[in-house]
Amino acid sequence: MDEDIDDLRAETDLSGRTVLITGGAGFIGSHIAEALVADNEVRVLDDLSGGAREHVPAGARLVAGDVCDPDDLAAAMDGADLVFHEAALVSVEESVENPAACHRINASATVDVLEEAREQDARVVLASSAAVYGHPEEVPVAEGDPKEPTSPYGIDKLALDHYARRYHDLYGLETVPLRYFNVYGPRQNPEYSAVVSVFFRQAREGGPVTVEGDGEQTRDFVHVSDVVRANLLAATTDRVGEPFNVGSGRSVTITELAETVVEVTDSDADIEHVDPRPGDIRHSEADVSRAREALGYEPRVSLEDGLRELADAQGLR
Repeated sequence: MDEDIDDLRAETDLSGRTVLITGGAGFIGSHIAEALVADNEVRVLDDLSGGAREHVPAGARLVAGDVCDPDDLAAAMDGADLVFHEAALVSVEESVENPAACHRINASATVDVLEEAREQDARVVLASSAAVYGHPEEVPVAEGDPKEPTSPYGIDKLALDHYARRYHDLYGLETVPLRYFNVYGPRQNPEYSAVVSVFFRQAREGGPVTVEGDGEQTRDFVHVSDVVRANLLAATTDRVGEPFNVGSGRSVTITELAETVVEVTDSDADIEHVDPRPGDIRHSEADVSRAREALGYEPRVSLEDGLRELADAQGLR
């Protein structure tokens, strides 16, 4: 990531800011913090329920607190002029089991973040999700396509998306919601069963690597360094108050993903098909043309290169 971080700094020229990253000890948030800490005052608000203290880079200040706690949030936000709102309950399955908790963290806390940002006149870049689209009618999916989320998680991310845009329209707050597709990379929490993490664990343990259903379902996997790039570009764009897809702009089948993981990890694991997951989305792929045109976003890390880097980081090659 070191060369990627240097490139990001050169591209975006983000410096001298007071930056708050909610969920900044987690997967994506910690990478954003790492990209900004050398040239900015970076604060991380995280309750460490899903993140880890060691992921917070040296030089960033960790505020160990809850984004749902008004006092914690106000203390962390004081004086901030730029906010990256990454804190979330990210498990779709957990959102189905406990929709009230999901709503409190993913929707209600977002309103609190936006309210505090109004007080500070801070720009807010927010983590939305491809889950807002539900089962796309066709792919690639563009920002204006129908949105029919199929889980409380997706519903709450759509609420986040709407609140971000309405706060811009109603109050002039500079907001940019980013709809992440399937993000992968170092520090991803395996507890949330992201398929890349699961396949790596299974390959490391000798298999089998289990593919749900026929494996012909497709996903758009985007490396975390490209997601960080999109966030930093969103922090400086003039195109505020509108959403952007953040993906690779390409999709692969889950079987192809499994085969690539086995290859890059030098594993002898077999690939085994198991029962399909009920309600699984069949196809997903981001149309990133709006982000490309408006933000200058260009995904750079191919899936194979990203998986090889991950295998190297885990000592599997």
